[in-house]
Amino acid sequence: MIIPASISSQSSNPNPATITMEPRIVIPIDKNWEFKEVGKEDSTYLPVGQFPTNVHLDLLSHKLIPDPYIGKNELDVQWIGETAWVYKTTFTSPAAASKSSNASSRKAVLAFDGLDTFATVVLNGKTILETENMFTPERTDVTDVLKKGDGEQNELVITFDSAYLRGWKLVEKYPDHKWGCWNGDSSRLAVRKSQYHWGWDWGPALLTCGPWRPVNLEIYESRITDLWCDVDIEKSLKTANVTVHATIEGEASKVRLDISLDGKLVASQHIDAHSSATFRISDPKLWYPIRYGNQPLYTVKATIEQDGKDIDSVSKKIGLRRAELVQRPLKEQPGTSFFFEVNGIPIFCGGSDWIPADNFIPRISKERYYDWVKLVADGNQFMIRVWGGGIYEEQAFYDACDELGILVWQDFMFGCGNYPAWPELLASIKREAEENIKLLRHHPSIVIFAGNNEDYQYAESVNLTWDQDNQDAESWLKTDFPARYIYEKILPDACKELCPSVYYHPGSPWGGVDTHDPTVGDIHQWNVWHGTQEKYQNFDKLVGRFVSEFGMEAFPSTKTIDAFLPLGKADPERYAQSSTIDFHNKADGHERRIALYLVENMRYAPDPLEQFVYCTQLMQAECLASAYRLWKRQWKGPGREYCAGALVWQINDCWPVTSWAICDYYLRPKHAYFTVKREMAPLSVGMTRREHRRPRDKYTRVHIDVSTRIEIWASNLGLEPIEGADLVVRAWDVETGERTFEERRGEALTLPPNQSTELAALDVPARHKGDEARTVVAAYLVKSDEEQEQQLARYVNWPEPLKYLHLAKPQKLSAQLSADGEFVEVSAEVPVKGVAVETEDEGVKFGDNLVDVVPGETVRIPVSGAGEGTLFTVRYLGMV
Repeated sequence: MIIPASISSQSSNPNPATITMEPRIVIPIDKNWEFKEVGKEDSTYLPVGQFPTNVHLDLLSHKLIPDPYIGKNELDVQWIGETAWVYKTTFTSPAAASKSSNASSRKAVLAFDGLDTFATVVLNGKTILETENMFTPERTDVTDVLKKGDGEQNELVITFDSAYLRGWKLVEKYPDHKWGCWNGDSSRLAVRKSQYHWGWDWGPALLTCGPWRPVNLEIYESRITDLWCDVDIEKSLKTANVTVHATIEGEASKVRLDISLDGKLVASQHIDAHSSATFRISDPKLWYPIRYGNQPLYTVKATIEQDGKDIDSVSKKIGLRRAELVQRPLKEQPGTSFFFEVNGIPIFCGGSDWIPADNFIPRISKERYYDWVKLVADGNQFMIRVWGGGIYEEQAFYDACDELGILVWQDFMFGCGNYPAWPELLASIKREAEENIKLLRHHPSIVIFAGNNEDYQYAESVNLTWDQDNQDAESWLKTDFPARYIYEKILPDACKELCPSVYYHPGSPWGGVDTHDPTVGDIHQWNVWHGTQEKYQNFDKLVGRFVSEFGMEAFPSTKTIDAFLPLGKADPERYAQSSTIDFHNKADGHERRIALYLVENMRYAPDPLEQFVYCTQLMQAECLASAYRLWKRQWKGPGREYCAGALVWQINDCWPVTSWAICDYYLRPKHAYFTVKREMAPLSVGMTRREHRRPRDKYTRVHIDVSTRIEIWASNLGLEPIEGADLVVRAWDVETGERTFEERRGEALTLPPNQSTELAALDVPARHKGDEARTVVAAYLVKSDEEQEQQLARYVNWPEPLKYLHLAKPQKLSAQLSADGEFVEVSAEVPVKGVAVETEDEGVKFGDNLVDVVPGETVRIPVSGAGEGTLFTVRYLGMV
């Protein structure tokens, strides 16, 4: 039930009866666009390949440049970013644009949703707009510039200057600022443009320009400039107060507000223009994260009514949810919690970080955005973090998150540097923030705004002036870290004013005595791969209250490698250490670091390429699964939320590359995607193995008692306790395949909801003393009834490092399609590590992969698109 609770009016028109209005008209300016290089004598206008667009896409459409994603072609297109480009089109003046005595207040506006970046816009020979911020939509009144005659042609010309060269001129203009950054170069810090366009440690340097978002001509007398809802859900969840704000431009006097759900109108109210109405909703249909409930979306529509006509309307889909970030003291450990609670449900936010899905953003379709977010959802992930070096994403991205129940951590667009803060730049940033908050604030998926990515960490690394106790904001501008004013003044003020219900966090990472403090706020844990290069088996010692970045690199699919090699499978560069394959990895020191983690953990060789790719993906999969498993163990229930989130760097790529992504540019999952999916299942079981050495006295080097202990726990992320589960532990000799142990270690266990539970601790059940290092141990959670035993969860623990094992070669390893065609059934007579099922058929999709197989059981891998003729092959550790 929805009841209008109150109406507040800011102002109203005193003489509405004297106004005659026509509906607002929106005309896409998306036809007849042409482009050319500026200043080149033989340069002629050519038609664009698409619209919206950027210069690289248009040059590609005419085959004037090689594909930058192939081979080393990136090097051959660098000149584009140091060149000015011009776009032009012509469009017809609509009849509605002509003024008449009955429409004296009619206005014509050109709306530019996104211009990249330094643009000079000329209409019919008159400069109407100059821009310097890629992220800020622009509107300019062209009433007096537009040709008035019905059918007359207008010429629109947009010249884009080089953002790279303009950036360096700004660096030189402000020599007193202490310029510096990680990735790219300092010129990017001076320019409000996607920072990854300068190149990153996972992406190419491709400095784009062009009209990257739509351009429209609007003709109107009044329009709705903004529609948003301030949603307050009472703690009982039984009532929602929805305050709807409608902002009007022009002389309209009445607005109709409609709220509907599933196409059915549930409330309607007329209000005066420039006013708001609060609706009190009893028993609201609440929006939940995936797995915890449904994702109903109410449609809120504002319509200007005049003389019985609808003059303009705007609709937004909203979700009703109560979202909080809980930071409170913990039991038995220092610091405070950092967990998200939605509708009273604490969420362990296992998820991923997100970068733009392409270097050429205009070619990312709505469907591709949905497919990416669906991959996240299907991977049992709850959160995605929009990283601060890309863009405020397209609406299609957030719409997919809303529909699929994926929580969004939204960074503002600052990353890895010491940003300047001269007055004009601060004004541009303030406007950028305000406009993008307005564009995003209706999405229920967004639960946090963060000021930047690693800028405080950069400041610490170069000892910039940053005194946390100094709260005099104006004084920050006089230090060598003036960007603090952006993150702790401009951005939080904008969020407080425009979207007060979403928590603002000054940066990521942020909290505690510094950005590395594991007890407060979030951390980026890069001491695996970067930093001290710890063993990933020790991720439990690298825990934080919320780990918003961590990662491990792996090669992409060989199909992806073949796609970027100029000659594909026949390319002489098709080997792991080739210069071309090396070129498609932008991380400093990647050769040494991949080799380090490989050589520490498994036997491998760079040839054949397929097996090397498999080994890197196995290593990444083991590493990331270890982090999720060990950190999720620290989700121990109320008051003991010692770790409440793990966001892997990263879910996706912007081009075909070797990187930290767990799915590559073509949406092909690497094997880590599946191991993370298993760790984030509603119910999982985990295990650690540790060797303990105790000298019998303080002098001896000989008389040492050695034991190898395993600890077993379960993680129930569901909201109901699991009753009557049994813990079964089995062990096998890795060399012979012989089962050496089986025991029910716990019977009729109760696993409390939404937390981990310790189950058992025991010595590795080796048949003989000294055989621990050849003993594989599996833990199962099962339920038994009179007819059969149901397996609830499973985990197989191996002696590590894996390189020390004398792995038996399976003679009966089988991967067969089930009779119903829905599973690939995998079995073997000896323990087999990391069985990957493969097929050349691109239409076949796996729901799981990279499974450990032990004798006496069949592992079922969900599959779709397979048939009787589908040929499956397998790959495993020690295969060659």
